[in-house]
Amino acid sequence: MKTSLTLIAAAACGIACTAAQAQSSVTLYGIVDAGFRYNNNAGGKGQAAIAGGNESASRFGLTGVEDLGGGYRAVFTLENGFTTTTGALQAGLMFGRQAFVGLGTPFGTVTLGRQYLTLSSYLGPFEAGSDWAARGAGWGYHPAGLDDVDGTERANNAVKYVSPRYRGLQFGATYSLGGIAGEVTRNEMISTGIDYAQGAFKFAAAYLFVKNPNYSLFGNNATSSTTGNNFASPIFSGYATAGSQQVFGAGTSYDIGQFTVGGIYTNTKFGDLGGTAVAGSPLPKGEAGKSVTFNTAEANLKYRLTPALLLGVAYAYTRASSFEGESGASYQQWNLGADYALSKRTDLYAVLLHEKAGGFDSTGHRAVAAMTFATPSASDAQTGFTVGIRHLF
Repeated sequence: MKTSLTLIAAAACGIACTAAQAQSSVTLYGIVDAGFRYNNNAGGKGQAAIAGGNESASRFGLTGVEDLGGGYRAVFTLENGFTTTTGALQAGLMFGRQAFVGLGTPFGTVTLGRQYLTLSSYLGPFEAGSDWAARGAGWGYHPAGLDDVDGTERANNAVKYVSPRYRGLQFGATYSLGGIAGEVTRNEMISTGIDYAQGAFKFAAAYLFVKNPNYSLFGNNATSSTTGNNFASPIFSGYATAGSQQVFGAGTSYDIGQFTVGGIYTNTKFGDLGGTAVAGSPLPKGEAGKSVTFNTAEANLKYRLTPALLLGVAYAYTRASSFEGESGASYQQWNLGADYALSKRTDLYAVLLHEKAGGFDSTGHRAVAAMTFATPSASDAQTGFTVGIRHLF
């Protein structure tokens, strides 16, 4: 390990020194996060653990830029995710979080590789779960993370464009090729978005279209199944055979003194049910070709009590359309959190989360509470909390 770290440090130093001569820079950065996590209803039992990546997923990465002159520059990012408590790789990939290279120009930046989709890049800042509500654990996300506002799911083989900001406006787009021989568009993903930021006011709207989401969006990691169901949560696991997924969303926030008031809405549609073959996931008779929709609305509030102490509260409501003649499920989630900065790079956090479910879920059973990435409950309610420490470098 010491030898490997020495080699990495030497390589980074060599790159940085060379880059400095070319009026460029390479930066090593990262986050190390660990703490205590508790779920009061994990299949009917309490579940406690010392866990890494609660408030933010632990990571380290290299990012760099080379000035090419005339307003042009080469850029790259290689970002690795890992579990603090075990050292395991995120999703079984060396650079599972991001791995891309591109060119910045006076007309915008184009990058190629494994990247965040435009939808999550633009809408994520307006969701409490992507900000302060246990983002690393995922517990504060919208149900099952099915709208991908949180950016958990990345795009492989992607081309991404971000425009310059003009009078507060910026536009972005991502296109991910499916990579299937003879069927270039089979698992494609298309995402576009626009945002506006001027003073205290921010607004964004974005769209995502995915073909065969079980494989293209939710199954693009080394640990994903190539034949089975990658929709892990009962909230939407019954819709893994969907031939397409569409998400539209809009978010806004406004700063009022020490307060930031925000809100976000998303509409997620899984269409052409039965359009994708998934082992062990048969579609009920009469449902082929149909679609199911989830609507989510969230309101959140942040308060900067002191320069070091941030308090946050959020409420989100999700409603699914009816399926198989049963009323669709509903999910309500409350998030409450606090973050205290010990320094510019180290903070302590505490987040309390509660989810309440109703109706019938995608499996045709009474809906159970299932906070994103948490072990589903055995009833319609689930509460969890996490406390810990985070260090940025």
